[in-house]
Amino acid sequence: MRRRTSCALTVLLTPAVLAAAAACTGPERPAPDETAQALADGLARQDLSALTLVSDTSALPEQHLIEVVEPLLAAAEETGAASSVEVAEVVEAETAEDEPPRAAVTLAWSWPLAPGHTWDYTTDTELVWAPPPEDSEETGTWEVQWQHDLVAPDLAGGERLELESLEPDRGDLLDIHGERLVTERDVWRIGIDKTYLEPPRYAEQSEALAELVGLDPAAYADRVASAGEKAYVLAITIRQDEATSGVSFTADDARAIDGVNVLADTMELAPTSSFARSVLGRAGEATAEIIEQSDGAVEQGDVVGISGLQRQYDAALTGSEGLAVHVVDGDGEVVRDAYRVEAVDGADVATTFEPDLQILAEEVLSDVEPASAIVAVRPSTGEVLAAASGPGGEGWSTATLGQYAPGSTFKVATALSLMRAGVFPEDEVTCPTSVTVDGRTYENVPGYPQDATGAVSLRTAFAHSCNTAMIGEGAEVRQADLAAAAVDLGLGAASSVGAPAFLGEVPTEASATGHAEALIGQGAVLASPLGMATVAASVAAGERVEPVLVRPVEDDGAADDGAADDGGTDDGGTGASPSASASPDASPDASADTAEEPEPAGSAGGLTQTEAADLHDLMGAVVAEGSASALADVPGVTGAKTGTAQYGDGSRQHAWMLAIADDLAVAVFVEDGEYGSTTAGPLMGRFLTGR
Repeated sequence: MRRRTSCALTVLLTPAVLAAAAACTGPERPAPDETAQALADGLARQDLSALTLVSDTSALPEQHLIEVVEPLLAAAEETGAASSVEVAEVVEAETAEDEPPRAAVTLAWSWPLAPGHTWDYTTDTELVWAPPPEDSEETGTWEVQWQHDLVAPDLAGGERLELESLEPDRGDLLDIHGERLVTERDVWRIGIDKTYLEPPRYAEQSEALAELVGLDPAAYADRVASAGEKAYVLAITIRQDEATSGVSFTADDARAIDGVNVLADTMELAPTSSFARSVLGRAGEATAEIIEQSDGAVEQGDVVGISGLQRQYDAALTGSEGLAVHVVDGDGEVVRDAYRVEAVDGADVATTFEPDLQILAEEVLSDVEPASAIVAVRPSTGEVLAAASGPGGEGWSTATLGQYAPGSTFKVATALSLMRAGVFPEDEVTCPTSVTVDGRTYENVPGYPQDATGAVSLRTAFAHSCNTAMIGEGAEVRQADLAAAAVDLGLGAASSVGAPAFLGEVPTEASATGHAEALIGQGAVLASPLGMATVAASVAAGERVEPVLVRPVEDDGAADDGAADDGGTDDGGTGASPSASASPDASPDASADTAEEPEPAGSAGGLTQTEAADLHDLMGAVVAEGSASALADVPGVTGAKTGTAQYGDGSRQHAWMLAIADDLAVAVFVEDGEYGSTTAGPLMGRFLTGR
């Protein structure tokens, strides 16, 4: 049975009337375009009351329309963009004299379903002219032939639409070997399940669990008490692998406490609980701040980068969501897809970390109380193999972001500036017990060997770290030339590290006392452990090394956009792999590779191999006869430099040591120590011996 619905009177037409209608022309039969536009407008508003509809289905057209488009409307509303129905084409057909006039109408639909996903398609229907009854003053009307597939392509009776977001797999952080560094690992989620306890025992058992896992007992008990009566209140998440869990208790210890529920889960984690944590950062459920800043791209429950490289490269690691519009039958079973764009999985981000070296460095620093760091760079490539920050830094990346006076380790740059001024390793310099500049007196460190004072070679002065010789000889070196020498060694030079990093800072102008302090790595001279490891690496490489910690993510070309056969389109982009460029707000101000200041200028010719060989020779003397003689028996060590830098009121000292061993340049730093040789030296020895 065909059904007509209209707010106006509709009658069945006799053959005689049809013949008369076929003969109608001129103003008595308006063009179908106006009705076609009214149809498009009504479909867009989900209001068909202004139309005359003819249907051979039992479904009411307007009800059917609303049921089909309801999920599409909801999705479009969330995007904040407007959906549309437009008249694409109206073509009047040639009909026989005994047939009513007809017009074919093509409608263009557009549904913005999610950011980057707009479903565009067309549907067709027919308008049939129904003239007014004989002797009637009415003008007649174009009737719309209603079918299920007028709303969506190929839709049959009883079928509806459902939307599904297709989630991408998050990319992994990789190590230098291309192995997964941060990936899904098994964890235990440990907490109080209030359904396991009677209310009088909530406080006692909550406090017992808190004491086991290291939480404030009263605060956790309050959280449990304020949660719903059937709530599960998480206390801590630990790794299932006890060897890398980083805690002193096990899941079984927690299970032994009444009321505790231990749930198995997975999390994106590094090989150990401390592994480069301040650099890699973490991924987890989006915070309220991240959701607010995303302009709707991130929703509650989404896993995103929270900090570190996970945050900086979040767009690349996350990938992009796909979307499917399913056609479902009356039982809710998916029959086919009307539109589908597959998710693009996140790209892997390759770091240069050598896991064994990073873990070793962290083990060496594990019991150092002040802020500390060990950085290892491969001179031949600039790859940062380890960037470990000790627990004393309280989560700060001391290794890459620390800004400290480098003390006598900076004398590598001072020696380079002296050689450029004509003072070479075998040349004689004077190392007095003290030297005065503009009324300020400088001395050597306590315990400086007496036999290395007076007239000695630059090699001897460097080996024992004579402050007075460097200040005295350096008086003839311009501050700008000292700064240029530092840049030629990589200290303060711009470099595409790929992660937030501070390499160093050396002023190009200074007063007489400021210049004297700069010559011995104090005053306004600043460096990070990464910066000083780069200095050692440049000496070993024979040219300025540019350290790199993250390699660029490669674009793998166009991906399958998964467009449906109906011509659905994805307006989200080209299908290329996501870019791994850093978010604008991902790097702190200390990032040398994102700062907008001009690149510090080195010398015109840069570091030469001859200069580097002489510097390597000087560093070799530090091991053979000077302050790093403790490294003489460590295999592969060919050079080193110790450093001590007073800070604050002068009663506290930074302790440093640099070393070159085979194709490895290492910097060790301790914020509060005795001397470079006595505080940093043993740590360097343990690291190089254990590598």
